[in-house]
Amino acid sequence: MSLARIDRLVSIVIPCFNAESYIEDCLDHLYGQTYPNIEIIIVDDASTDRSADRTLLWQARRRFPRFTLLQLPRNVGFSGSLTTGLFMASGEYIAIHDADDYSHPERIRKQVEFLMNHPQIDLVGTNYMAFEDSDMLKLTPSSWLSYGEDIPRRYAIGEHCVSHPTILFRGSVFDRLGGLSRNMNGAEDYEFIAKCVTNGIRIENLRETLYYYRSHPAQRSHEFYSE
Repeated sequence: MSLARIDRLVSIVIPCFNAESYIEDCLDHLYGQTYPNIEIIIVDDASTDRSADRTLLWQARRRFPRFTLLQLPRNVGFSGSLTTGLFMASGEYIAIHDADDYSHPERIRKQVEFLMNHPQIDLVGTNYMAFEDSDMLKLTPSSWLSYGEDIPRRYAIGEHCVSHPTILFRGSVFDRLGGLSRNMNGAEDYEFIAKCVTNGIRIENLRETLYYYRSHPAQRSHEFYSE
C-alpha cells in the first residue's frame, strides 16, 4: 500500500558523506527557498568528518520546522543513503539535492508549479551551472541537457540528458518504481532516470538555471559531471 502523502509538501532528500565544508551553505540556500512547504531529510552516510555536527548546529540556529537528520551506523554508499531518504519522504513531491551544491531560491517553487500546470509530466529537472570550489563567481553553463521529446529519445540510445541532483518528481513515481540501484557504482543516477523513461514516466527539463553544481577534487564521481 502506498504511503499517504502530504498534499503540496516537497520532501528534499540530501545524501551526505564528508561534506562538512559545504553542508551549511547547501542548507542556507534551502532555507531561503520561496516555496514555503518543504521538509529537509539529510541521510548522513557514516561520515568520518563533522558533517553531522555541522548539520545539527545549523538546525539549532535555524530551527527549520520540518527537518530530519538520520545518521547511518555504517557506510552504504550513495544509492543506499539516497534511497533510505526517499523511503522517509512524506511529501506529494520529492526533490533530490547534493550536499555540496546549492539551489536558486526559486527552484522548488518553479518546479512544483511546472508539475501542477503539466499533469502529464511526472519528473522535472532544471538547467544548472557548475563552479569551481575555489572560484564561486566563475560559472560554467551546462551543455549536455535535452528537452521535450529529445529526452526519451536519448535515453533509448543509452545517452544521459537530465541532471540527477536537479530533479523534482511526484512521490507516486517512487511509490511505483522504488529508488536507485545498488548493483552499479557511479551510474546510479543514470539508471534511475533511464528506469523512469522505460516505465513511461514523462520527463522534462526547465531551461532556466535553478541549480549550482560545485566542482571539487573530493566529490563523488567527479569524472561523470565535469564539463
